[in-house]
Amino acid sequence: MEEKKQCKGCWGALPFVIGFVAAVIAGWVLYPDLIYSKKTQPVNFSHKVHAEQGMVCADCHTFRDDGSYAGIPTNEKCNECHSDVVGTNPAEKVYVDKYGKTGKDVPWLIYQYQPDNVIFSHKAHESLECTSCHPDMAKNDVPPTYYQNKLSGYSKQTMRMWQCERCHAENGVSNACHVCHK
Repeated sequence: MEEKKQCKGCWGALPFVIGFVAAVIAGWVLYPDLIYSKKTQPVNFSHKVHAEQGMVCADCHTFRDDGSYAGIPTNEKCNECHSDVVGTNPAEKVYVDKYGKTGKDVPWLIYQYQPDNVIFSHKAHESLECTSCHPDMAKNDVPPTYYQNKLSGYSKQTMRMWQCERCHAENGVSNACHVCHK
């Protein structure tokens, strides 16, 4: 009879374990949809097509005269090649008609936008390959899905501090707060 009492006490933890496992699984499945909204870029831009033409990141993503990073190319830069449709991709026609000819800036969604309290200089990192920190976009025929955090407004794809810290540590660069933060 003693055995039945011991076994009966064991069943009290089972509902807790089942509930805990169910909550963890539900969190993995449901949480991303609750906190992130999926968005698509306004133009279906193909980095792959441009890379196949022999272009590299720096052909479009350049530094300003003061050494700061210009980021997304301007319409003027795109219009150097795309003032008219030159290919057969329907996305190019969308760009030319909606943005290129009208002078309206393309409202690109920025995957790697840094928070305001981060001081980051691409110029200080120009010895690195772009793909050391950024995904290799040269293989992408379509832009990846953009996941925007509904609370912060930042992209899920924005680099995290631990990634910068790891690279600094591996390369003997200071990880003191003031090096990267205001």
